[in-house]
Amino acid sequence: MVLPPALFVGLAILFWWGMNRQDPNALPSTMVGREAPAVQLTQLGDSLPFTDAVLKDGKAKIVNFWASWCVPCRAEAGNLAKMAAAGVPIYGVNYKDKPKDALKFLADVGDPYKAMGADAQGQMALNWGVYGVPESFVIDRHGRVVLRFPGPITEDILKSTIRPALQKAATD
Repeated sequence: MVLPPALFVGLAILFWWGMNRQDPNALPSTMVGREAPAVQLTQLGDSLPFTDAVLKDGKAKIVNFWASWCVPCRAEAGNLAKMAAAGVPIYGVNYKDKPKDALKFLADVGDPYKAMGADAQGQMALNWGVYGVPESFVIDRHGRVVLRFPGPITEDILKSTIRPALQKAATD
C-alpha cells in the first residue's frame, strides 16, 4: 500500500530533477570549434531566409532552432527578445512546423529574429546535430560554432553561458 505512492514520488523527483538540469555539456556537440554547417532553409512568411554568408559577416550571432509546438520555445521567447533589443543578431530556424502555426506563434510571442527560415524536413537540424528544440548556437564572426546550448535560454543561462559565449565569439 505504501509502495505505489513511494514509487510515484521517487519518479516525480527524478523527472523534476531531469527537467531542471541545465548542463550544456550533457549532450556534447561535435560542432563546437568548427565552421557552422550549411544553411538549408525555405522562406517562412515575409522573411527571406538567412544564408551561409550571414554567418561569416564579422559579427557574433545566435542561430536558434524553434517550433510553435515547443512549450520551452515559448518560455525562452522573452529572453530572445531581450537579446535582440540589446542588438544581438538572432537568426531563427523553424523546425518541422506548419508555416501558419509558426507565424501565429511569432505573432503571439514576438519575433526576435533578424532573419529566419523553415526547416520543414529537419535536414538542417540534422546537419547541425540538433537533439531537439529549442536549441541555440553561438556563432563567431568567422562563422564557427562557439557554443551549442540545448533547451530554453533562461535568465540565468543568458547571464552565465550565452553572454560570455557571445563576448568570446566577438573577439575570436
